Amino acid sequence: MANYPEAEQIQTILQGAQRVLIIQADNPDGDSLGSALALEHIMGDMGKEPILYCGVAIPSYLSYLPGWDRVTNEFPRQFDVSIIVDTSADSLLENLNEAGHKSTLSGKPCIVIDHHAVELSIPYATVSCNQEAVATGEVIYELARQLDWPLNLDAEKMIATAIMADSLGLTTEATSARSIHIIGELVEQGVRIAELEHARRMLMRKSPELVHYKGELLQRVEYAADNRIAIISIPWREIELYSPQYNPSMLVIEDMRMTIGTQVAIAFKVYKDGKITAKIRCNQDAPIAARLAEHFGGGGHAYASGFKIQQARPFNEVKSECTSYALQLLNETSTK
Repeated sequence: MANYPEAEQIQTILQGAQRVLIIQADNPDGDSLGSALALEHIMGDMGKEPILYCGVAIPSYLSYLPGWDRVTNEFPRQFDVSIIVDTSADSLLENLNEAGHKSTLSGKPCIVIDHHAVELSIPYATVSCNQEAVATGEVIYELARQLDWPLNLDAEKMIATAIMADSLGLTTEATSARSIHIIGELVEQGVRIAELEHARRMLMRKSPELVHYKGELLQRVEYAADNRIAIISIPWREIELYSPQYNPSMLVIEDMRMTIGTQVAIAFKVYKDGKITAKIRCNQDAPIAARLAEHFGGGGHAYASGFKIQQARPFNEVKSECTSYALQLLNETSTK
């Protein structure tokens, strides 16, 4: 079991709090939502009133997690302490900041719980427990054990979901022996991994319309640098049309990554206001995702990351720069 030096300060802050605001970044995923829901159960069993917040709507593909619909994008007027999960970057809380809520957060204790082990860039954080782990869910589990937080079966299911989501089923490079041991402990305590996976797979079923659209996207995939880099770009009209059903990027990015010879897959979205976002996924021989994203002000893991460009820039310029820098990083990696 881990022994985090920040744990006692976190415990002290929470002792005097009743309403606990649990915040996800603007790019919610299985780890962030699972971690938030686990904390909701934990805080509730501690006699507190948890509030789940995210600046964007929770993607439909995550609605297999019970409680997803309790997440609101309406910032609460009253709370005693906030907990930000799965990010240490202020840039990923853009919607919250644009709405003018940063000053409210800075006026109250703020706890950051993350697993990316990067430098904290949330200036109003009171304490940060940013530990290198496969998922934020893993960090929350270790904190719960260290601080004797209550872990009911629903909380344990959400922690297991968070770990399985970010580790891609315990297969990523960041998966440690401790990650696997924690899943084993959760199974011993009653979590049924097959049950969680069945719920996820049932929700992942796609309409015929989406299956046809996936085929169209796959035909548009571009390859660069002798197929080492796979790229797809998704325009606003398709984002608007298909996002309510499924994230278009996630329809194809794994197929792109699994192309023979491909080391990096990049899925761009181009929005109506000129904003550009990118998801990056890498194979085991190319751990460059975080560095590539950081070049554009984003972040993430060595094998999965993303970035967002707000200022108006021609898409082809961003795409060209991203492709060139990705190739540079790939070449640097191959010479080590």
